[in-house]
Formats: sequence, C-alpha cells, structure tokens
Amino acid sequence: KVSFYTGLPSFLALLTIFKQVAGHVAHSGQNVLGQFEEMMVCLVRLRLNAPEQDLAYRFGVSQPTISRVWRKWLNGFFYRLNPLIQWPTKEEVVKTMPMAFIENFGSKVRVILDCFEVYIDRPTSLVVRAATWSHYKHHNTVKFLIGICPQGSVTFLSKAYGGRASDKSITEHSGVLHLLEFGDVVLADRGFLISESVGLCCATLHIPPFTKGREQLCSIEVESTRELANVRIHVERVIGLVRNKYTILRGTLPNEMLRADADGSTPIDKIAVVCCALANLCSSVVPRD
Repeated sequence: KVSFYTGLPSFLALLTIFKQVAGHVAHSGQNVLGQFEEMMVCLVRLRLNAPEQDLAYRFGVSQPTISRVWRKWLNGFFYRLNPLIQWPTKEEVVKTMPMAFIENFGSKVRVILDCFEVYIDRPTSLVVRAATWSHYKHHNTVKFLIGICPQGSVTFLSKAYGGRASDKSITEHSGVLHLLEFGDVVLADRGFLISESVGLCCATLHIPPFTKGREQLCSIEVESTRELANVRIHVERVIGLVRNKYTILRGTLPNEMLRADADGSTPIDKIAVVCCALANLCSSVVPRD
C-alpha cells in the first residue's frame, strides 16, 4: 500500500519523510485533517494524479480544504527535499561509477543530460501559447533539463521552460554547465548541440554522430554509437521511473501551475523537484557492475 499510494519503498521511508517535513508545515488543532493525513493528500496527488475533488471524497473534506493542504505541503516538500537533488563531487562520482561506464569512458563521465516534457492546458495568452508549443509533442508543454550521475541518481534539474525552447538553449541557460570541472565528460543525445559551450568549461561532450547527408556510419562510429547508447539509455530509464512513480508528470497540468508563487518558483517547478527527490530515495535503475 505504501508503494502504491506514495511511490516510496517502505513505511520507514514514509515516516522519515514525515519527520523531515512536518515541522516545517503550519498546522493547528483547528485543521480538519491530521498532519500525517495532510501529507498523504499531497503524496497521493503526486503519485496518482488524483483530482482535488476525488481527494476530497477520499479524505472526507471539502475541495477547498484539499487545495490548501496541497499547496502548503507541496511547499514543505519542496524546501525540505530539495537537498536530495545534489551535484556530487568528482570523487563521489568515481567511487560509485558502474562498470559499464568505466569500460567505455573510463571514470570521467560526470553527468548524462536529457530533457523531458510535461503537458499543460492550452494557454489563453497567444504569447504563452507560442512559447509553450512543442513541435515534438504537438501539444503545449513545459520542458525540464534533467541530469543524472552514472550511478543513476538525479543530480540536476532545471526550472521549467516553454516547450518551444531547444535543448541547447535550456542547457546554456540552466546553470548546469557552470558545475562542470576540467576533464569532465558529458553524455547527451544528438539534439544537444552544446559542444562549444561544454568545451569552454574544459569538459568534453559525447553525442551520437549525425547521419544526415550520409548513407551510413563508418565502423568506428557504429561502435561508439553503440557504446554511448548502452549507457545513455539510463537517463531515459530514470525519467521513466520518475514519471511512472509520480503520474502527475504524465498528466496535463492546469495553467495556474505556471504562475510564480511569492518565493519566485512555480508550482510546476516544485512538483518536478519533489518527484525527482522522492525518486532518489528508491533503488537505482543502473546496475552497479
């Protein structure tokens, strides 16, 4: 039941999260639900993408109560769990480097980058509608840049960008390049045309070779493409893990979640951070050796 309703691996993990967050979420004796129940409201919505009215029926309260509980616990989770998405030191990355990476790239891979998109309702503003239109998804979306270390943990997550933004633009504006150090290797898909930007950080980018205008790749390129695909697929598996565990990221989110809160972050940013942070508490999808 814990896994089904929260995505967490055990009741102990659930209690640990509660102890970490509860003290930072306002609560009084006048609240209809207890704090643990309030936390479950937020987790069930993230996990099952349940509408607020559905949650109101499940917990025996009004829809406005669910809305208030959702907002305050999402904020609590965001601030307390944010540190779970942490950029590791070079030494930490090397210490946990899976054998598949060592065989193909030595111990230099620092991060594997990819983007994922989340559907949103069609905005009423023509400007926002254009900025969020994704030609890839044929839908209005927001787009996140995600980075994982070779061991499989999410170590970087950008804020949400409009679905129209390119992978290159998001990468260069997200701040992830400033985290690179001399000699680092970055793995990405061929849409990430960031070789120069990565090079300015004294790091190296590995992407699959382009086939446009060529009948076939040479044998060396075929082999390097295979090696890269074997390890780069892990970032897609991590994205799949996060979205399958927290199906709110697979739904279509309302435009009100794009409006920045008083702290400058949008609810959609907070949702993505919390989902990735919680996923980091689960077993890695990357085999150690």
